[in-house]
Amino acid sequence: VKVYGEKPEDGRSLYISMHGGGNTTPEMNNQQWENQKRLYTPAEGVYIAPRAAVDDWNMWFRPHIDTLFAKIIQCAVSELDVNPNKVYLTGYSAGGDGTYRMAPRMADYWAAASMMAGHPGEASAVNLRNIGFMVWMGENDAAYNRNKLAKEYGMLLDSLQQNDPEGYRHLTTIVEGCGHWMNRADTAAIEWMNDFERNPRPKRIVWRQEESGLRDCFYNLSVPAKDMGKGKELRIEHDGNTINIIKSDYSEFFIHLNDKIMNLSKPITVILDGKIIFKGKVKRKKEHIDASISKRMDPEYIFSAKLKIASGKVSAE
Repeated sequence: VKVYGEKPEDGRSLYISMHGGGNTTPEMNNQQWENQKRLYTPAEGVYIAPRAAVDDWNMWFRPHIDTLFAKIIQCAVSELDVNPNKVYLTGYSAGGDGTYRMAPRMADYWAAASMMAGHPGEASAVNLRNIGFMVWMGENDAAYNRNKLAKEYGMLLDSLQQNDPEGYRHLTTIVEGCGHWMNRADTAAIEWMNDFERNPRPKRIVWRQEESGLRDCFYNLSVPAKDMGKGKELRIEHDGNTINIIKSDYSEFFIHLNDKIMNLSKPITVILDGKIIFKGKVKRKKEHIDASISKRMDPEYIFSAKLKIASGKVSAE
């Protein structure tokens, strides 16, 4: 853990930086960890380079990583005056593998993320709609087709942004003449990411359950644990006091609300398949505030109202 620069009035930035290595010896992973500690130097912010708990190829996207990163962020906010809307993720090689997967899986935590020299595996990009995302790859980094797949991932992001111009802000950089090591050209990513702040209340949310780990909440949405499944999607839009459910693969899910998302003193309209399925006021309740604080421990995700959508019907909880 290193702290750089003067603390801004709105709080420090936080960079979580994942080392390379993977399915190799502890000594090799320790060496990569030592390198990651020195790899990036933000002008301002808290730089945290954790040591992976396991020595394996998927060390940065096992299910426990969600808990690890959430706890790191909570501690950094409470102990180091970090602004929870200025949290960034990056990683090199095996850490880049982790960035490909953890950036979309925990997109509601990040302002931006930057992938360095990794392999995307089965990771989907659709959850990246509301954060900034960079792809950095050496032109000649051909192992496991990393260079080819990086270009394809960049083109996928191009396509997503073309169809949704207000989302999927990204930049793909293929470093000419470089292999797996990019001669520190990728350090430019730190400044690029720093231009982004997390939007905890996006107007459009795209949530696909990632193959490498399931979550029961995302932004102001949640689903019952029993209904979580790989590849399931939920897409909604907020416009004033109107909620439009674009797609749901769930028989039941919840929309959590507060007065920053919409005016709870006025009626709320919920639309599904072009039809109004609910219109009315929703009560603020202390129990919802308590539950959301306990669940996320994030000041931006404190909710005072809750809607349950089940079998095409809406009820205020």
